[in-house]
Amino acid sequence: MTESNKIPKHWQVKKLSDIGEIVSGGTPSTKVSDYWDGNISWISPADLSGYSNTTITKGRKSITKEGLKNSSARLIPKGSVLFSSRAPIGYVVIAGNEVCTNQGFKSIVPNKLITTDYLFFYLKASKQKAEKVASGTTFKEISLKAFSILEIPLPPLPEQQAIVSKIEELFSELDNGIAQLKTAKQQLKVYRQSLLNTIVSRKNCKTIQEVIEKLDQGWSPKCFNENSKDEKEWAVIKTSAVQHGHFIEIENKILPPDLKPRIQHELEVGDILITRAGPRVRVGVCCMIRKTRQRLINCDKVYRIKVNTKIISSEYFELLLNTPHYQREIEKMKSGISDSGLNLTQAKFLKIEIPIPTLKQQQLIVSELESKLTVCDKIEETISQSLQQAETLRQSILKKAFSGELLKNHGNPKIK
Repeated sequence: MTESNKIPKHWQVKKLSDIGEIVSGGTPSTKVSDYWDGNISWISPADLSGYSNTTITKGRKSITKEGLKNSSARLIPKGSVLFSSRAPIGYVVIAGNEVCTNQGFKSIVPNKLITTDYLFFYLKASKQKAEKVASGTTFKEISLKAFSILEIPLPPLPEQQAIVSKIEELFSELDNGIAQLKTAKQQLKVYRQSLLNTIVSRKNCKTIQEVIEKLDQGWSPKCFNENSKDEKEWAVIKTSAVQHGHFIEIENKILPPDLKPRIQHELEVGDILITRAGPRVRVGVCCMIRKTRQRLINCDKVYRIKVNTKIISSEYFELLLNTPHYQREIEKMKSGISDSGLNLTQAKFLKIEIPIPTLKQQQLIVSELESKLTVCDKIEETISQSLQQAETLRQSILKKAFSGELLKNHGNPKIK
């Protein structure tokens, strides 16, 4: 709830029901085709997943006048503020024209006490407050009653407008900074790919089959869902344990004690793992195991490769398979009916030709490349931290806005 002693004395504290009409939504029967594909915009929380605009004019679906008439959905005017009240709680958007919603919203048609934009930003800042008063077992939902009595600090209208202007000014600066960080991150990705591709050559090539000693796939029995952190327990890795260039050993499932472990599939340092089945984006993901616990078994959707160390080093082989060039070659070998279920063709994979310099040259390539890639990793980590800080600053701006502190500062608000 809003603490009235923390806001300016000339502000008021109102309930949401005091500053507008609160409207729930509804869904026409999906069994009646005449209710759907009409001219009335119908919004659901799914329409706001990944949606970044302030206003919305239509969703993926629309309904007819008959659908509106035969459901609890209600038309709400342009300028109404939509707040998702379940699955998930906290999406906020302004109606850009007359719309209706499903039952996953509590929408507010603001009255003369409040501006639409001020209400929009306040609700953007109120996700956690709403979640605290939500109830439910399968999923949390905030009821109409609980939503209606949420409190909102209310300055005079001119001050509301000034607060909104300041928020928009600071958010604009913040968004510009975020855009620059994302551009830098993309440029770093391109640079990383160009670095990796420097080791691709057509000289002294051999097929993968000629430079490895063994390729096998693991075992995927029915396991407990819990991750194993105890090295005394046998566990089977998930495909998510295999990421481009690194292995996550905690991504595993505990093997039931009544199942005898197939120790021939136990993973070892130096093993190369490459995902062979799954969604398109997850097939062909490759890493080398540099460190791992004991009693960890490979799963059947991942190939485990042991290289011939007299010909090629595991580190060099991993770098090669993760270059954009060989990732494109692997992409050509994915077979299946849909992107949600593809396989990496083993026979074609083994025929891929890769450059094989001397072991000493491989060592020099790996050393130089990993040094540069480590620098890239540190820069990327710094960028990611800056992006997180930007989101923290966004929340700080909103917090200061609705406590009356934002307009006291002519520059950016100080973060405590």
